[in-house]
Amino acid sequence: MRSSVDSGNSVLPKVRDSLIRLLFCLLALAWLSGCAGEQWRNRQADTYSVRAGDTVYGIAWRYGLDYRELARWNRLSGTYNIYPGQVLVLRPRPGTARINPSVVSKPATAAAKPVVRKRPPAKPAPDWQWPVNGKIISAFGSDGAHGKGIDIVGKAFTLIRATASGTVVYSGSGLIGYGQLIIIKHNNTFLSAYGHNSELLVSAGDKVSKGQQIARMGKGPGKRPMLHFEIRIDGKPVDPIRFLPAR
Repeated sequence: MRSSVDSGNSVLPKVRDSLIRLLFCLLALAWLSGCAGEQWRNRQADTYSVRAGDTVYGIAWRYGLDYRELARWNRLSGTYNIYPGQVLVLRPRPGTARINPSVVSKPATAAAKPVVRKRPPAKPAPDWQWPVNGKIISAFGSDGAHGKGIDIVGKAFTLIRATASGTVVYSGSGLIGYGQLIIIKHNNTFLSAYGHNSELLVSAGDKVSKGQQIARMGKGPGKRPMLHFEIRIDGKPVDPIRFLPAR
């Protein structure tokens, strides 16, 4: 009887050790899978599948692209109509060059190379004003402002104003990390954006004037009332402080 008990006691530690090793293996595999998944998510995408509520402006904003280039790569009409499920390319198609409609192509020859067409000249910067009064708590390039704009602290529900005249090209909450967001197109070169709003007072397609009330301040990361503000030139973020008037 004793030998049977001793035998059982000797088996239990082996079973326990085997289970522990198996558990460690499973945890390691899960960790590696998570890393691989994170690496995959962090890769720069080549295509995007359109979802309900998406716009060309919003997609271009998400990937830091010039909306005109995105439309051209996907052969979209001047109205930029897209539909859910449509797959857009986020890179130039092979043989595609930047265009300028004013450039006339030369007659083709046997050794002719694709004509590299120049981008239309940049439009002048608008006459900007501050979207809201408040202290800057995250500067351009910092982690707190996504590295793409500035964060201005204030009081919840404070009115947010358009920094310059233009057309609202996005009004919604479909861009992760921005909360309720408004994007205004000022001309073919300059766009501005206003994130973390509690209420949106304008819709896509609305014409707005400089200083017009467009939203109310909401809460950003840490539940702190703030406005996230960006200016982009040809789709690329720039430091808003370079353009806003000194104060």
